[in-house]
Amino acid sequence: MFAMFFRRPARCLLMLCLLTSGLVGSAHAAFPDAVDGQPLPSLAPMLERVMPAVVNISTRGPMPRRNPLMDDPFFQRYFGIAPEEAPSQSLGSGVIIDAAEGLVITNNHVIDNAVHILVTLNDGRDVDATLVGTDPEADVALVRIEAEGLTQLEWADSSALRVGDFSVAIGNPFGLGQTVTSGIVSALGRSGLGIENFEDFIQTDASINPGNSGGALVNLRGELIGINTAIVGPSGGNVGIGFAIPANMAADITEQLLEFGEVRRGALGIAAQPLTPELAEAFGVDSRFGVVIGRVQTGSPAEKSGLLAGDVITAIDGRPVRDVRAVRNRIGLVRLGEQLQLDITRNKRPQSVTVTVEALPVTNPLAAGARLQERESRNGRRYVVIEAVRSGSVLDRAGLQAGDIVLSINRQGVGTVADIERIADQSGDELLLLIQRGRSTSYVTIPNT
Repeated sequence: MFAMFFRRPARCLLMLCLLTSGLVGSAHAAFPDAVDGQPLPSLAPMLERVMPAVVNISTRGPMPRRNPLMDDPFFQRYFGIAPEEAPSQSLGSGVIIDAAEGLVITNNHVIDNAVHILVTLNDGRDVDATLVGTDPEADVALVRIEAEGLTQLEWADSSALRVGDFSVAIGNPFGLGQTVTSGIVSALGRSGLGIENFEDFIQTDASINPGNSGGALVNLRGELIGINTAIVGPSGGNVGIGFAIPANMAADITEQLLEFGEVRRGALGIAAQPLTPELAEAFGVDSRFGVVIGRVQTGSPAEKSGLLAGDVITAIDGRPVRDVRAVRNRIGLVRLGEQLQLDITRNKRPQSVTVTVEALPVTNPLAAGARLQERESRNGRRYVVIEAVRSGSVLDRAGLQAGDIVLSINRQGVGTVADIERIADQSGDELLLLIQRGRSTSYVTIPNT
């Protein structure tokens, strides 16, 4: 399948031969080892140290569903049907971050739904990996391998990055094997892309292609500045817009996965809406961007800090917020117990409020029994999909499954998780859900406790 990448017209080969024929035997045409006695700069020494810490990851997923008769020995013998093996699901990259413990960080989408994870080291060794924990909302996963002679990468301080800093991407694009590309940091703090629930990406023009996911983005010292995650480009190819999870964010998630087996996120306890030009004029806000607090939950961190309905949040920790998603993203990227500095406008006067992020008590059965994700259709319609259902929850007992779409609750349409929380808070003892599964829809009733 890769022949297409290497095919060239014959006349190009002829032209290349003509151009190079005059260079053969010309010693002065070769690249010099040094200029004016100074060696030429090269990334090779750094890469020799770094590349052994970058690994390839392949997985096998669950067995596909098929007719049980196909597993019958009689049918297998007389109809030539062989037992079906779990197909290869993914091919990506990973980075060894702790050689002594055998810890490898990668993207969640690289190992998602895998029943077998195989890590191939730079020296060719294949090692089985066990899953330590995942954070699907930020697309981070941590696995463990047992092997001798491992090399690890050290974390860089990604908060010190500047646009224009050199960056080097290492991974396994298109299954070709370990590949290195270089470029610069094109932008910082990219969010609102709809790639993950929580986004704070480094943007780079170092080529990142399919298979690079989970690989390393390093600086010229060979320190890990990010985990390659996504690209923007036609047909899945690279056009110079790649994204990596910053090292500081990835390191914090890793620490939580090791400590708790999961990432624990808090909330402020507010319901908000985007700041429109009309609302900005009404509330006396000079900023073009922000969110208006519509409701403050009783006993929440927002209420404890003194936030009120009608306050307009314009920035968090000095970084402007464009919409509700940006506020949720910023809150979701800090640990429980950390403080955030909110710039708000109240009664047309700017002021600052300090809020401590805390875990909110979960009373909504949908939030307690499932992992929900907001998505957007091609025509721009927002909707909420159930990503996973907790075993034994009221949703599980009601027969809901991963992949179901929540269309409405108590006959009120929902497009965001905030809609679900608002309706559940305002409802009685039961919730009437309209669920779409595939092309069919059905109503399901669950207790609102």
